[in-house]
Amino acid sequence: SPPGLLLLTSFLLHVKEDRASPTRLVCDNRLIQKYIVEAKDMEKRVGQCQALPALRCPAVLPLVDFTFQQWKSKSNETKRREILCDLALLLGAAAGAQGQVSDECGARQLSQLYRHANSFFLLLQTFSWEAGHWEPSCSPHSMEQTHISSIFLTYRQLVQGKLRFFFYDLAKVSCK
Repeated sequence: SPPGLLLLTSFLLHVKEDRASPTRLVCDNRLIQKYIVEAKDMEKRVGQCQALPALRCPAVLPLVDFTFQQWKSKSNETKRREILCDLALLLGAAAGAQGQVSDECGARQLSQLYRHANSFFLLLQTFSWEAGHWEPSCSPHSMEQTHISSIFLTYRQLVQGKLRFFFYDLAKVSCK
């Protein structure tokens, strides 16, 4: 589809700019740290926007907290699929919120969050250890929120938590 092609092209251009090949993202810990800092900065900047109104339609956000023991017991493919589900829900929440925010500051931050989350989503779709293609038919644990800041908090927690540990696990296998 043309929109899908446009997203993929913009992702590839973004990846080229950052020189962030999947291997480099996994093997160079500084890169994931950069994305964590960016997530914190986006969260901080949206907090500095003028009072953003509550969302008329609540955003459905994934619950991204986890216990380290449970995380360690999962296969990399299970982790990848779980993160893809979380990202799909987060992307939907960001897109829905963009349609409800008229404030330029908030809209700009939501757009940036959407681009970053979509880059991770597209990148994770390139990794696969099992036959078959990822299907968006997952139902992660979720919650409804009316505060725009919740979207940014969830994104930061996802990048700082599951994504960081997932890339750490992949690095143990992929980077020599």
